[in-house]
Amino acid sequence: MQCLITGVAGFIGSHLSERLLSLGYDVVGIDSFVDYYPRSIKEANLKESMGNPKFQFIEADLNDIDLEALVDGKDYIFHQAAQAGVRKSWGKEFKIYTDCNIKATQTLLEACLNKEIKKFVYASSSSVYGDTEELPMREGSVLRPISPYGVTKLAGEHLACLYATNFGLPCVSLRYFTVYGPRQRPDMAFYRFIKAHLEGKQLTIFGDGEQTRDFTFISDIIDANIEATRSEAEGEVFNIGGGSRVSINQVLNILEGIAEKKIPRQYIDVQKGDVRNTYADVSKARMCLRYKAKVGLEKGLKVQFEWLSEQIAES
Repeated sequence: MQCLITGVAGFIGSHLSERLLSLGYDVVGIDSFVDYYPRSIKEANLKESMGNPKFQFIEADLNDIDLEALVDGKDYIFHQAAQAGVRKSWGKEFKIYTDCNIKATQTLLEACLNKEIKKFVYASSSSVYGDTEELPMREGSVLRPISPYGVTKLAGEHLACLYATNFGLPCVSLRYFTVYGPRQRPDMAFYRFIKAHLEGKQLTIFGDGEQTRDFTFISDIIDANIEATRSEAEGEVFNIGGGSRVSINQVLNILEGIAEKKIPRQYIDVQKGDVRNTYADVSKARMCLRYKAKVGLEKGLKVQFEWLSEQIAES
C-alpha cells in the first residue's frame, strides 16, 4: 500500500509514519518545516522513519508543489499538515492559517480527484465545537468555534465533506481531542508543565486550572487513523478522544505523584480562544471505526514524563 502523510515531521505525523512503516506500507512524507517551533525538533521526529527504505521524504509547501504528481498512485492520504495553535491564530497571523489550513486542504483535495484514492483522512480538532455547554460533545452538536484556528479546521472538515458528497472522494475527518505523549509540541500544556518541573521552574497555568479536557494519548490517535482507512465510512466525521474529562489541576496532581514532588503553580488570565471544557462522545467512532482508547491518562503522562526527562538529560 502506498501512503502519503502531510505534516509528517510533526508530533502526530511522525508517529503515524512509523506505525505505517511497521505495517509494511510504503510512505511518502511531506513537510515544509514552518517555523511554529524549531526545525531541529521536527528533524529529530523523523529520525526513525528516515532510516527505513520504504520511507521517502519531501520538503515542500503544499501550496507550491505539483500535488497531482504527489498523490498519483497513493492508496491512502493522511492530511495532518496544519498551522497549529489557538492562541496565535489572531490578527495578521490569520493569513498563515488560511493558507496552511484551508487553501492547502482544498488544493490537496482537488488533486485527489480522478485518482484511485482508497481513503482521505483529514485531521480535524475538537476546537470546532467552541465553548458548548453540551457535554459530552457529539458529532451532531452545534459547531461554533471561538478561535480563528478552530474556524480554519472546521472549514477543512466542510471541504472534505463537499468533495465526498459531490465527487465521491472517500474522505473521513477525525476530530482530535487534546493529543499528548512523546514528541508533543513544545507549546502544549503537558510539555510545558513537565519541562518547567524538570528545570525547577514555576508552572504557568492559563485560567483557574478547573477547565477540563479530554486528553488522548498519541498511540490511540494513530489507531484511529489506521482504523479509518479500514472502514467503509465516507464523508463522515468522528470524535477521537481519550474517554475521560479531567481538569488541569487534576493533571498537575497526577504529575506531582509521578515526579514525587510538589510543583509550584502560577495562575494567569485565560487566553482568547481557549474553551472552558471538552469531552468527547466517541460512540460513533467505536461503532464505525472500532475505536477504543487504550491508554489511560496516568499511564500516558508517565510515558511522556520519562520521554521528556531523557530529552532534557541528553540536551
